[in-house]
Amino acid sequence: MTTTFITGANKGLGRETARRLVEAGHTVLLGARDREAGRRAAEEVGARFVQIDVTDEASVAAAAADVEAHEGVVDVLVNNAGVAGSPGGPADLTADDVAAVFDVNLLGVVRTTRAFLPLLRRSDDPVVVNVASGLGSTRITHDPSRIESTVVAPAYTASKAALIMLTTQYAKGLPDVRSNVVDPGYTATDLNGHSGPQTVTEGTDAVVRLATEGPGHGSGRFLDRHGEIAWG
Repeated sequence: MTTTFITGANKGLGRETARRLVEAGHTVLLGARDREAGRRAAEEVGARFVQIDVTDEASVAAAAADVEAHEGVVDVLVNNAGVAGSPGGPADLTADDVAAVFDVNLLGVVRTTRAFLPLLRRSDDPVVVNVASGLGSTRITHDPSRIESTVVAPAYTASKAALIMLTTQYAKGLPDVRSNVVDPGYTATDLNGHSGPQTVTEGTDAVVRLATEGPGHGSGRFLDRHGEIAWG
């Protein structure tokens, strides 16, 4: 049985990932900051709720301790928790705006991965899946045929670019853990006011693929629902 922990999973992409992986036979630990919403979502999809605030070291440590006490191992860690940050362009951007977004989208991944690494290393096939965005790709955001090229969201895009690079460093520096990163695509979620043309099921295709593909696959890959994406 594969045990999977997902952050930010009480709604949107995280919740749909949890639902699909429960359906695929995983033991899913649904992580969320909001206890009521997390418990409700976990009950609805058949997962176990674990409270976690990825911006709080103590909360992350407590979540890892909870999983150690109950499951004792994590096979797949999905770092899904993310925020869009305050709207506005570069002229209105403050350091506090950027720090708040990076605290969730990048540092939250660092905190959670570090805390769960001992549990991952107990697995025969440990996997980390980081949920980034095409908005973090220089190549994609400079392609006029892509909607990402029209978006101005400096804190969010910078945080996702940093997460993509962080994932490559995990892949190089943690050779015993398969670390990959995904672009869900423009998906209808609360993050974008449900404006995306993709369903949450479509938006979780790449995450589910990486969480279920099994041993023997590569690390340091960037995927969307159609397959691997060129770096840049």
